Amino acid sequence: MTTDHGLRFCANLGRLFGEVPFEERFDAAAEAGFSAVEYASPYGRSPVELRRRLKDAGLRQVLFNSPVGAPGTPTAAGTACLPDRVGEFRDGITRALDYAVELECPLVHLRAGVRPADVPRDTAFSRYVANVAWAGQLAAGAGVRLVIEAVNARDIPGYFLQTQEQAAGVVAAVGGDQVGLLFDIYHCQMSQGDVSTRLEEFLPSIAHIQVADVPGRAEPGSGEIAWDFVFDRLRALGYPGWIGCEYRPANATADGLGWLTRYAPEWNG
Repeated sequence: MTTDHGLRFCANLGRLFGEVPFEERFDAAAEAGFSAVEYASPYGRSPVELRRRLKDAGLRQVLFNSPVGAPGTPTAAGTACLPDRVGEFRDGITRALDYAVELECPLVHLRAGVRPADVPRDTAFSRYVANVAWAGQLAAGAGVRLVIEAVNARDIPGYFLQTQEQAAGVVAAVGGDQVGLLFDIYHCQMSQGDVSTRLEEFLPSIAHIQVADVPGRAEPGSGEIAWDFVFDRLRALGYPGWIGCEYRPANATADGLGWLTRYAPEWNG
C-alpha cells in the first residue's frame, strides 16, 4: 500500500491475520488493502502453490528469510556465522534463491545465527563475511538482493548482529550493492534507540524496513516510539522500499490497522 509520499506497507503473514490459517492470510491481506506480503519461511509449501496464492490474491511477495534449523537447535537463528556449518549454509542459500526466483521475490533475509561460546568473535566474523559475500554473488546471478538484520539481545540472546553499526559494517566489508540492510525499528529501539538518526545514517544501505512498537512488539502507536516523527522522517529522506508490518496484533488484526490511517493518511485499506 502506498501513500502520496511514497511509503509502502506490506503485511507480514507470520504475524498478521493469525485468526485464519496461513493459506487464507493472502486473501485476508488483500481484503485489508495490502498489495504485498512478507513472511519468514516459504519452505514448507511448494513454490507453485505459493505463487498461485499470491496471484489469486493480487499480491507481490517482497521478502522471506533464509532457511534456519528447528527451534531449540544451534541453528534455529541461522547458520551464516557458524564455521562448521558452511555446507548447510550454502545448501540453504541455494534453496532460498530457488524459491525467490519462482516467487519473483526481490529480497531474501539472510539469518546470521548465534555465535557459539567457544568460537572467537573474530573467527565467526571472518566466516560470516565470507558466507555473505559468497551468497551475494550467487544472489546476483539470480537477480535477488540479500538483506541482513540486527536483532536485539533480549529476544535472541547471542545473535551475531545486535546493532545497526555491526550490520552496516558487514555490508561495507562485503562491498558492492548486492547485500543491504533490513532495518527493524523494533529491534533498533530495543537495542540502541535513536531510531531516526540511525535511519538517516544508514539509509543508503537500507533495502527493507520492519515495524513494531516497544514494549510488547504490537502495533505502531501502542508504545513509546514516536511514529509520526519516524514516518515523516522517512518521507523526507525519500525512502523508496517496503515497510513490513512485523508486529503482534494486540487484538484482531483488522481492528488494529487504524495506525496506518493515522500515520499514513492516504492509506486506503
